[in-house]
Amino acid sequence: MALTQDEILRYSRHLIMPEVGVEGQERLKAGRVLLIGTGGLGSPAALYLAAAGVGTLGLIDFDVVDFSNLQRQIIHSTGSVGKPKVESAKERLAQINPNVKVVVHNERLSKDNVMRVIRDFDIILDGTDNFQTRYLVNDACVFSKKPFVYGSIFRFDGQATVFYPGKGPCYRCLFAEPPPPGMVPSCAEGGVLGILPGVIGVIQGTEVVKLLLRKGEPLIGRLMLYDALKMNFREVKFRRNPKCPVCGDHPSIKELIDYDAFCGIGRGEENPSPAPGAGKTGGAGVPEISAEELKAKIDRKDKFVLVDVREPSEYQINRIPGSKLIPLGTLPEKVSELDSADEIVVHCHFGGRSAKAVELLQKIGFKKVKNLAGGIDAWSEAVDPNCPRY
Repeated sequence: MALTQDEILRYSRHLIMPEVGVEGQERLKAGRVLLIGTGGLGSPAALYLAAAGVGTLGLIDFDVVDFSNLQRQIIHSTGSVGKPKVESAKERLAQINPNVKVVVHNERLSKDNVMRVIRDFDIILDGTDNFQTRYLVNDACVFSKKPFVYGSIFRFDGQATVFYPGKGPCYRCLFAEPPPPGMVPSCAEGGVLGILPGVIGVIQGTEVVKLLLRKGEPLIGRLMLYDALKMNFREVKFRRNPKCPVCGDHPSIKELIDYDAFCGIGRGEENPSPAPGAGKTGGAGVPEISAEELKAKIDRKDKFVLVDVREPSEYQINRIPGSKLIPLGTLPEKVSELDSADEIVVHCHFGGRSAKAVELLQKIGFKKVKNLAGGIDAWSEAVDPNCPRY
């Protein structure tokens, strides 16, 4: 794909590099890269790939821009709040480089659409934050023999690598099994340093450019680990597993599977309805109470203990009046503080950690214990709008 005069000027700092030159820039122009997610990792990667002149960028995301995104998802702006992320990102990329074709998919990636979505792209860059999508992307890329540029972030730590079918290990070779549901907190639960995804996302973008240029040594078989607190990079080498169920010598997984079930998401959802007055039942059989029901209990002055299992830093942001802070990690050692409670209601930010707390308390022997459905976020939205959301 020949360069126009405008492109020659725009990419002149690339063209004078012997590793890129005209031929390399034409490869970038012919490149087709799909970014899965336009959030923390997808934002910097998309911005730099567009600026570098990658000819076609695909964006898939089903979410809309929220105020809480703006701390790290730099492709979006305050004026974009409420817009679909793919549309917000497309507008920004057009401002950076109108020569780039942006193809948007405003939908959730699933086993039903993944092969269709990735079909027209050379390289897949994953910027998602859940395990079921990572395994889905990995398997789809192995089946279609497409390179998969991986990145992950949490608090001050990040990691990145390249999974290239036929040239190195896949995601399952590195992570054979997903962690138990709820074991690894999401960024919404544990937080993330706003600048961290910039570092990891740019590394992912760099790997994409190297693959398109066919230059350098991609992170194939090498997991790069970054510690922002120590400002330290280190590398862990790993190999293809001959017994890998997807890319091994005798694969047992030869088609896309149910990734929610594989990752333990949604198990036990078909529970019988609870008895009247027993409260709603969560997906894992955890008895729940709504924010409105909790408010009614408080107004009636019912005798119960409201336990907040978030972290102290979250408790400083907002709290439900009368709640008792016992972070989830300290609950086993502090459970004696609840011995005198006739009834317990547990909450966290969105309801995931508190569901685990309810299960723990049930195993210990507490009978009347419920989880606040939707956590304090639901309380803020349905009961107390003056309670800040985060």
